[in-house]
Amino acid sequence: MKIDGNAIRPGNVIEHQGRLWRAVKIQHVKPGKGGAFLQVELKDIRDGTKLNERFRASESVERVRLDQRDFQYLFGDGESFTFMDQESYEQVSLHIDLVGEEQVPFLQEGMVVTIESYEEEPISVTLPEKVTLAITEADAVVKGQTASSSYKPALLENGLRVMVPPHIGTGTRVVVATADCSYVERAKD
Repeated sequence: MKIDGNAIRPGNVIEHQGRLWRAVKIQHVKPGKGGAFLQVELKDIRDGTKLNERFRASESVERVRLDQRDFQYLFGDGESFTFMDQESYEQVSLHIDLVGEEQVPFLQEGMVVTIESYEEEPISVTLPEKVTLAITEADAVVKGQTASSSYKPALLENGLRVMVPPHIGTGTRVVVATADCSYVERAKD
């Protein structure tokens, strides 16, 4: 689908120079001399390289539609991870580079993820925004520490460290944001 150069928004995927790019940041620029343009920071979907490009309103770019489907995580063997399509029950195995090393610790058996694909080729995996994990190790509470808004380090069941409020102890289930591995709240279960 063709769109004007100034209609690009963050998150849009466009085809430019024969490759697929995701718009990360945009900035409208109106110089004192000459026409206005849109400064766009693009990130290559396949290899992650970045590119800064200028688009004028008179230019047109090809906006790409990605297929988004829900898949259930089944298992992983360290290098590849197997997911099952929720509708057709087909299984697909994806390499760790496609899943993202920073996302792997959050994968839980049975978790539903969204896989974006272009022309039947998977290009990215999106996890839920929050996951619930148990604390396996937490420092003891220091008397008087609860008065201030201080946090203490804790070890999650997936091996990651997170800063939690002082009242959270070992065995407590907490909700963690997958984007930055930060504590959100105590689990309600």
